[in-house]
Amino acid sequence: MKLSVSASSPAVSVKTFDDWIDLFRDWQRKIDLEVPGLKSYTWEAKYGDLRSSEIEFGDYAGQPKWERVSQIPHQPVKDALLNLVVYQGDTEFASVEQQRNLFRTAPSAYDLETMTRIMAEEMRHGWQMCHLLVTHFGEAGKIEARKLLERRSWQHNRLLGSFNEDVSHWVDFYVYTDFVDRDGKYQLNMLSTSSFAPLARSMGPMLKEEAFHIGTGQTGLGRILRGRRVPAPLLQKYLNKWIPTAYDLFGVDQARQLGVVLVGAEADAALGRVEGPQRGRKARAARRGEVHRNAAVAQLAQQRHGLGRVVDAEGTEGVRAAVGAERSGLGVEEHGALSAAS
Repeated sequence: MKLSVSASSPAVSVKTFDDWIDLFRDWQRKIDLEVPGLKSYTWEAKYGDLRSSEIEFGDYAGQPKWERVSQIPHQPVKDALLNLVVYQGDTEFASVEQQRNLFRTAPSAYDLETMTRIMAEEMRHGWQMCHLLVTHFGEAGKIEARKLLERRSWQHNRLLGSFNEDVSHWVDFYVYTDFVDRDGKYQLNMLSTSSFAPLARSMGPMLKEEAFHIGTGQTGLGRILRGRRVPAPLLQKYLNKWIPTAYDLFGVDQARQLGVVLVGAEADAALGRVEGPQRGRKARAARRGEVHRNAAVAQLAQQRHGLGRVVDAEGTEGVRAAVGAERSGLGVEEHGALSAAS
């Protein structure tokens, strides 16, 4: 899907990255993100080393990675690359909006500190994607960088459904970071092999930071289980809420864009420029889907085991079936249970 400019977007001009920084500060104010620990954080774009200076996959394998968008040989691949950067950035800012109210209810000073770090790093990841957009994608990139700060998760207009759900309390948060951020790790690993060198260089620092986010969710759920203060059905409720949507973030096996989204990896195959284009494209897409699906199932299965088999005995299908159950906020008894656990 090619992104389009909304006619209703405010006419705010972004000519330089400094202009975008002004919008970023304004976005922080508009979502009421007033956290003392964030004031000392250093906002910057970080670029690491390339795993390989050559394109790693597909018909362009062995050629130098593209340093500029103008070096990419086909417009559909340029469009797909722009989409990848925009969607990644959208998830980063959306997660901050989802979790912004948790500062007021942190169970401990430790939890407040970890939450502050995670929020800062998620914003830095969004900052990184916008640096790419403004620096490399011309006027289209500047417009999309601006729009990343105009959508709101609570208005349900973020680009992926998982990031339009509320994160209302700390059990919600721990499950979210353990499973949704785990999908984020897979996405960042995929982007680290991008044939567009600036995007690939962005992933090393982001992956190091993402590991802390997953660990926070894992240890948080471990504390809950060891404390034995939160009833298993209540914890199950939030596993049911987030695990299905974490699966959904992997997409569908036969997505129409599947052959294009791995920029540089099988780019010509995605454009039908290989021998037996239809058969080759479908076979490669099917193999990619199988690899990603199996990896996701294996990882989440390990997590289920580590959580003391809190997920019900019906497995994945049982979790998917339960997603339609009540998703309303915590009731009086649930609030009491969570307070006791902290």
